[in-house]
Amino acid sequence: MRLNIIHNGGSFSIEVDESMELGDLCALLELECSIPVANQQLLYNGMPLSGAKESLNALGLATNSALHIHDKTQQQQSPPPVPQRPADNRHGQASSGNDALLEAHRQQVLNNPHLMRELSQTHPEVAEAARNDPAEFGRLLVQLREQQQEAAHRQQIEMERLNADPFNIEAQQKIEEMIRQENIMRNMEAALEHNPESFASVTMLYIDVVVNGTPIKAMVDSGAQSTVMSYSCAERCGIMRLVDKRFAGEARGVGKAKILGRVHNAQMKVGLQVLMCSFAVMEGAHIELLFGLDMLKRHQMCIDLKQNALVIGEENIQFLPEHMIPKEEHEQLVPPMAAVPSGTPSSSARSETSAQQGGMTTTTTTT
Repeated sequence: MRLNIIHNGGSFSIEVDESMELGDLCALLELECSIPVANQQLLYNGMPLSGAKESLNALGLATNSALHIHDKTQQQQSPPPVPQRPADNRHGQASSGNDALLEAHRQQVLNNPHLMRELSQTHPEVAEAARNDPAEFGRLLVQLREQQQEAAHRQQIEMERLNADPFNIEAQQKIEEMIRQENIMRNMEAALEHNPESFASVTMLYIDVVVNGTPIKAMVDSGAQSTVMSYSCAERCGIMRLVDKRFAGEARGVGKAKILGRVHNAQMKVGLQVLMCSFAVMEGAHIELLFGLDMLKRHQMCIDLKQNALVIGEENIQFLPEHMIPKEEHEQLVPPMAAVPSGTPSSSARSETSAQQGGMTTTTTTT
């Protein structure tokens, strides 16, 4: 559920689980608001919240509930004005005086999967340090608080300086750029909160196929114009003897790749069906077999992402989960370069075919 946090006249939203304990929420707010848990006072509908082990649901919180957070030490006393000290001194005092508090906070993070997940999304380096390096965790936590305070202070000073001369064109341009950057950060924070999967790598679509009796994990890519097989895979399948070298050439895109030729007709078993397919054999391709648009259209296949399956007629062939995808292909995956020449080749024929594939233009020349 989403909670709206009101602090120092501003507000922000966080996504939490309704089963999260109040103590864990306070630990999360310590990172966001730079107020130690011991000094926090949370108000809901004007009433303070208590019970660190109580779940948010049990405390009556629901989606879009508004919480006010205050620093009790600032409310109880008004400290006399003192000269501002350098950031290094503040860092030294915080790190020396809050060791026990930092360790307690680290243990709280480690023992709560919900809090660890939230922290991994917002501050992954802090989450990593919490797991492996207590000293680094404390340093990063103090550093994070200082950075937040100093960034806000610098931005306020800069805005005041620029607004002092409203007719200065250069100053107005800087203000415009600062506002633009702030909007970008808010947009990114909203995406992290509501659409975090957009920052993760997308698992490509693979299926199990059998070519000439050899099992292969083929990548399905409707953005590739033609079906491509690597040289090593063609050798393993025993079909290099069928390669028509008259269709040899070069694929050009971000880089270059040599096309050794084409296998015009080979059996491929997909699910329970046996299909006749053709392949362009490419030298140095990282993907063993790339199932392109030519074969998808020829056999009237449908990529059904809702069912996570490749549909051929009445049969649904499930795409492979990430752990079953070849690791070397997953790590080295690049936009495929593939093009198949058109027309009937002859000893003097020369044809060029260009195709847009995955944002890439490739050109294949045959002789």
